[in-house]
Amino acid sequence: MAAMLLTKKLEQKGLSVTALISVIITLIVVLYVFGVSEALMAAMSPGAPSEAENACWGRSKCREAEKKHDGKHGELPESFSSSSFHPTECDIHPDNRFDCAPEKLVSQEECQARGCCYSPVSCKRPTVAQPWCFFPPSYPSYKMVNLTTTETGYTARLTRDRPTFMPDDIMNLQLDVVFETESRVHFMLKDPANKRYEVPLETPQTTNKASSMLYSVQFSDDPFGLVILRNSSKRVLLNTTVAPLFFADQFLQISTSVPSPFISGLGEHLTSLILDVNWTKVTLWNRDILPVPSANLYGSHPFYLALEEGGLAHGVFLLNSNAMDVILQPSPALTWRTTGGILDFFVFLGPDPKSVVRQYMDVIGYPFMPPYWALGFHLCRWGYTSTAVTREVVKNMTAAHFPLDVQWNDLDYADAKRDFTFNQDGFSDMPQMVNDFHRQGRRYVMIVDPGISSSSPSGSYKPYDEGLKRGVFILNATGQPLIGKVWPGPTAFPDFTNPETQRWWQDMVKDFHDQVPFDGMWIDMNEPSNFVEGSLEDCPPNKLENPPYVPGVLGGSLKSRTLCASSKQYLSSHYNLHNLYGLTEAIASHDALVKVRGKRPFVISRSTFASHGRYAGHWTGDVLSNWEHLYYTIPAVLLFNFYGVPLVGADVCGFVGNTSEELCVRWTQLGAFYPFMRNHNDHKNMPQEPYVFSPKAQQAMRSALFLRYLLLPYLYTLFHKAHSAGETVARPLYLEFPEDPNTWKVDRQFMWGSGLLITPVLEAGKTEVSGYFPPGTWYNPLTGSTIHSKGQWILLPASLDTINAHVRAGCILPLQEPAFTTTESRKNGMILVVALTEDGVARGDLFWDDGEGLLTFEKGDYTQIAFLAGNGVLVNEIVRLNSQVDGLQLTDVMVFGILSPPHEVLANGVPVSDFSYRTDTKILNIPVALLMGEPFVISWS
Repeated sequence: MAAMLLTKKLEQKGLSVTALISVIITLIVVLYVFGVSEALMAAMSPGAPSEAENACWGRSKCREAEKKHDGKHGELPESFSSSSFHPTECDIHPDNRFDCAPEKLVSQEECQARGCCYSPVSCKRPTVAQPWCFFPPSYPSYKMVNLTTTETGYTARLTRDRPTFMPDDIMNLQLDVVFETESRVHFMLKDPANKRYEVPLETPQTTNKASSMLYSVQFSDDPFGLVILRNSSKRVLLNTTVAPLFFADQFLQISTSVPSPFISGLGEHLTSLILDVNWTKVTLWNRDILPVPSANLYGSHPFYLALEEGGLAHGVFLLNSNAMDVILQPSPALTWRTTGGILDFFVFLGPDPKSVVRQYMDVIGYPFMPPYWALGFHLCRWGYTSTAVTREVVKNMTAAHFPLDVQWNDLDYADAKRDFTFNQDGFSDMPQMVNDFHRQGRRYVMIVDPGISSSSPSGSYKPYDEGLKRGVFILNATGQPLIGKVWPGPTAFPDFTNPETQRWWQDMVKDFHDQVPFDGMWIDMNEPSNFVEGSLEDCPPNKLENPPYVPGVLGGSLKSRTLCASSKQYLSSHYNLHNLYGLTEAIASHDALVKVRGKRPFVISRSTFASHGRYAGHWTGDVLSNWEHLYYTIPAVLLFNFYGVPLVGADVCGFVGNTSEELCVRWTQLGAFYPFMRNHNDHKNMPQEPYVFSPKAQQAMRSALFLRYLLLPYLYTLFHKAHSAGETVARPLYLEFPEDPNTWKVDRQFMWGSGLLITPVLEAGKTEVSGYFPPGTWYNPLTGSTIHSKGQWILLPASLDTINAHVRAGCILPLQEPAFTTTESRKNGMILVVALTEDGVARGDLFWDDGEGLLTFEKGDYTQIAFLAGNGVLVNEIVRLNSQVDGLQLTDVMVFGILSPPHEVLANGVPVSDFSYRTDTKILNIPVALLMGEPFVISWS
């Protein structure tokens, strides 16, 4: 089985026999997926030693020592004891140790020569990564001198007397601490004598010190340390005195204590919502790889949110795009290690988790507003080999009565897999096909990869020829375009940090759009992915290719499956810019679509970095068609909402491997609540379009899709709040209920906004599912059932056709009668679901515009309506009105939580004779015919 999957991957990725290291790495991943032990993976991995290798080495040494120790098994010989070296300084609990040999394995003599403690961990405590060589408290570090108060905070000079064991130490640093807002403090460590690379992200500028602050900042002079406290609780949020600071040319390290082991973030990885602080290494270096545990994936987001007692929270963001490791340890503490740039930290004081996320978005930018049609159902497959096949898929979806808004094509459409072309064999009528989709009220999206073919069967290829003339490609050490290998064969890679490249990209997008009037772009392989190591000519043996510290990247080197680190870009080396590649392509694609279409852009990207959500959405890559990956998509979606990328989803039913009918049904039910919903799979797998399954499965999927379309006005309003106010769309329970510790680890459920709780089935063969319900009343609008919770786990019925979605009491959700496309559904009648609290109150709102205009919110070209229920009355308030709601009617109101049958119902003072009330569910249904753009009053008594 593993060999078959490897063969498939080799065929798909175009790997040659000479790419031996890549093959070995792929085999390692495949073996991992199929259950090979962590120790075997580590033993086979090339390059720098991993944490698993450290563990194996440590345990073997420990076993050897035990054998030599007079048969006293279970004890360490005296030569391995902490007491043999600086007994006081080295008497440090293993959980509190900070690694003094992060770059390589060292012997006891080498460790002590660094001035560090050497004390192996007992074999009876084989925790993987506890360091044996670690810093004593007195280890030399920087000293702080000349601390000065400024208008916005503090500045100081840091100096060290002697170099560290890392090469090219920077002996003098500048510290700047800026009190930017009452809840945000910003501190930077940089070289005052030389300009070092800094991430080109526009961040808020502060000229005046915050007048009142949620935090205090304290300092240690010698050794230098910075401490940030929360004023209200005096809780220490950061304390960098726990370990020495390193600031060398290619190795920067800073450690801090954290007040809680409940930490979320540091993406992108296959992970649960709460990270494991038991010696977990998180590596950030964007990489094309199947999502597997402990591997660096497609994006880098060096931001975490930490929960504190009492419902408080804080966040930390390191603005640095270099290759990076973050080490979590049980003390709890955290160590950042990066290979370049500066240390540029933002700390967010909340004080609650929702505020932390908004404050992070204040720095990186609020998400873009997607077009309304982007929230509908998308369908794609690698393997739609012609327009005839693609048309047939859409025809089958229509015949089977499934909604479909956006049809996609993978690389099948392209001529020789080259960007901005379509092949004449199967796609000669591609322009006509797209126009036909438009006439049906549908949209069209196709894949575009960054790699530009550098060879052409016909001898000319405009994107490459024009790009070569305009100097748009990344260059190798000799100043020539770096040539790698992706789908078309030899390829050059556009440098999107170059303004000329952005103009060239716009020209290429326009040329192709003039032929095929597509509506959005799917940008893939933009880590950037490369099927050879670095380039076809390999990489030069310089310090950028071989830094003194290599983070735990899969493959063991920075060039693994990507470009040479020393290749040259407009702004800097690829060494510094690699993690920004997908972001810069997303910006160029976003801007190109705005220029070419004149409408709201739609871009979905695989590779991401902080601020990506301002320009594009994301899908979670090559997920496997299995139940484990079904679960992992939930924390992935929630975390990307934290990262300011709310338009996110996973390939429904999975991408790699064959789905089962039950899995695909359950995935469709979950996917109906991804903010971005697309079914997509590999060409060698069995088809998984909804219409290929049994009638029973089809009905369950159809219900899930129509439920999504019913909820679209509520979802669209949530996206508006994300775009305008830095909120999340999909969110974990703890974002709404941070004072309830029972919610902190819940990541098999999630919420849409504050009003809807989703409890999906994530295991095979289940007809019940357990869900946690925070204190309050929860209504199931599909069944009419009510849950009055004191904060408890409840077992819910969950047959194959059942979706458990509960509306929170106190909320009003705007809905709309579904249709087969959003083009049609936007014309249908609106419905209000009013979920009353025990006190009989609820509130909600609706944002509505034309669904695809540019900057409608910024221009004021929208309608916003607030709804309020209380004392037996429902009213609307027109906050802002435009013509887009002309003719839009409210046709139905469902009121949950009315304890007794009403005698009379009035709509704008006129009796409603055909209202209905169910005594078993306590639901009042009121049919009306009221214009949404006019004030109304609905009452019951």
